[in-house]
Amino acid sequence: MSTRVASDDAGREPKGRWLRALRDNWPLAVCRLLEGREPAVVRVLIAQVRGSAPREPGACMLVSHRGVDGTIGGGNLEWQAMRTAQSLLVAGTAPSVSLRRLVLGRELGQCCGGVVQLWMERFTPADLPRLRRVVRAGCDRTSAALVTELSAQGVVRRLLEHGSDEWRSVHLQLRGPTLQALEPGVQPRLQFSASSEENAILLEPLASDAAALWLYGAGHVGQALIRILAELPFEVTWIDPRAELLPEPLPDNVHPLCSQAPTNTVHLAPAGARFLVMTHDHALDYALCRRILGRSDFAWLGLIGSKSKGARFRSRLARDGAAAEAIARLVCPIGVGGVASKWPASIAVGVAAQLLQGLEASVDVRPLNLASSSATVACAGGCPSPDCAGCSSPLP
Repeated sequence: MSTRVASDDAGREPKGRWLRALRDNWPLAVCRLLEGREPAVVRVLIAQVRGSAPREPGACMLVSHRGVDGTIGGGNLEWQAMRTAQSLLVAGTAPSVSLRRLVLGRELGQCCGGVVQLWMERFTPADLPRLRRVVRAGCDRTSAALVTELSAQGVVRRLLEHGSDEWRSVHLQLRGPTLQALEPGVQPRLQFSASSEENAILLEPLASDAAALWLYGAGHVGQALIRILAELPFEVTWIDPRAELLPEPLPDNVHPLCSQAPTNTVHLAPAGARFLVMTHDHALDYALCRRILGRSDFAWLGLIGSKSKGARFRSRLARDGAAAEAIARLVCPIGVGGVASKWPASIAVGVAAQLLQGLEASVDVRPLNLASSSATVACAGGCPSPDCAGCSSPLP
């Protein structure tokens, strides 16, 4: 039984709502809001960061009359952005795209010490046809990008194919001709440039950069893990022969696959996929591990079980002719250390943390330098943060 804490506002029952992370496919989220009869939705995007900030470029939130989806880091930055976005919800009161530059330390009293450039963009039902095309381009996993240009004449949005002449032109415009172009097949990151509040250009890749995870098993731990992964940057293919254990509805990033022969699905996973094996059958676990280890292009393989289970599997794999270097890639037990509880949700938390550690280790976190090499100015507020790049320095 649940209870509510009494409040001074005794005449009104408060109605809260869960705050949800906003995944890569923000156009789909905007479409759903507009199709649900929202008259307007404002997307607040972190377009550029100097120094330390609560979130990275590309983080965004959606503000509508029903509330907020996603986050740009919380605190006063998010509060001020949300207030501005709410004022933009009324169509016709302002341009559909506006920029706002915020100095976190001096203007907002936040100790991060950086400068954040916000891109605020209003969408209405009239934008639905274009947004649906953007959604399709993203779902096709093509190397398409959305380019939005703001000028005194208005806002122009274009879908560009990666590598096309138009894309090269925009790419050079944003990066500068002296900087090395991206290698073929490499997805562009979000890129932004502004010469004034009325002249700016934003390039956003549409293909998701979420890591592919193939999860075998829909038991208690598998289900607990799915609930956590719904909020994390993974695209999950969830395989189990028992259809009744694959619930509906599932999060957008979880794709069920009911197969009576799960081992026959291993070859369907993309190169670089991560695998988790936690089925109801040890024999099936072994067959899956052997099939996965037969691939040379997977990123990680985890098997649920004890140290003794891991030892038995490795011994049997060696007898069956698996290469020593392949056997060494089998991770069992799984999960981070220091969590002794065997509650399914506790195990799932440890495994999710381990997956995130692997994800962080595989990402090149070096920032994309779109700025000039001008010297930064010391933080006007005396911020002690070692990450401060000069919160009073201008953005280009």
